Amino acid sequence: MTLTQLRYLIAIADSGLNITLAAERVYATQPGVSKQLKQLEDELGFLLFARRGRSLESITPAGEQVLEHARRAVAEAANIRAIASNQRGETQGRLTLVTTDTQARYVLPAAVSAVVRAFPQVSVHLQPAAEGEVLAQLASGNADFAVISTAGPPPGGGLSVPLFRWRRVVVVPRSHPLAGLDRAPTLAELAALPLLSYESSLRAESSLRRAFAAQGLEPQFAMTAHEGDLLKTYVRAGLGVGVLAEMAVSPVDDHDLRALPAPDPIPECTAWAVMPRERVLRDYAVRLLQELAPQLDRHDLRRAVAGHAEPAWPLPPTWVERSLTITC
Repeated sequence: MTLTQLRYLIAIADSGLNITLAAERVYATQPGVSKQLKQLEDELGFLLFARRGRSLESITPAGEQVLEHARRAVAEAANIRAIASNQRGETQGRLTLVTTDTQARYVLPAAVSAVVRAFPQVSVHLQPAAEGEVLAQLASGNADFAVISTAGPPPGGGLSVPLFRWRRVVVVPRSHPLAGLDRAPTLAELAALPLLSYESSLRAESSLRRAFAAQGLEPQFAMTAHEGDLLKTYVRAGLGVGVLAEMAVSPVDDHDLRALPAPDPIPECTAWAVMPRERVLRDYAVRLLQELAPQLDRHDLRRAVAGHAEPAWPLPPTWVERSLTITC
């Protein structure tokens, strides 16, 4: 058997047993993937997938066992290649990130730009996804790491590295009655108004919804969207009051809007980088993480990700503190 055959096996499993989609993911042809799968099954002496006609119907129990070991073998081979590339000082490579629209639009550009300047032969690929889909895409093996936010414990699905803390803001046109407040609006005041926020706010487990529910209030969402710029467009159009991540509002670009602090019961969030455990990071991946979180020590980061030490991350700065550190 070969690593290529194991990669194809993993791709088929992670593509819903769709060989055409699996072939696209591994940059191969459908007949080529089918041929390698047959050769692997012939060598092993049993079927990895149950079939219905020419289609794959399910993975067999024996196939599940092989798949588990295949994932470890392919990951370890990637680690060996990463060690070799770092030792040789190679500066080319491919870095794939899966993240939300907010992080992709407002947080990552400066960090990615710095990495590309330092490693001009590295190609960076962003895969924006809905909040609830980010970790699933990471688990499928289609990204090196994810950038996601939570208002509670660290996200699961891998090793979570805290990057920075951030809060929401209430955004209105300067002609809006709330714009004259010299304080944060209350949840009761917001509950009486049409709100514009992220699609994740519709989920029952949303920290925003839970903050309202704790006070016996029900928010009225006039509109939800994945992307902050779109929400601000409709705030300007008078559709309602925006409740957005503070990163999404710029005093320069959004001078026609007023950003007020969100009510205190709406909790602070933490942005995390989540990556598979026991991985060897390429130098450019470490650089990107440090651009996102300058407080991280590169040696501690490498040891924790590789599984050689228990992580002891420093307290992440707030978004304002981080921005001042980077610009000073």
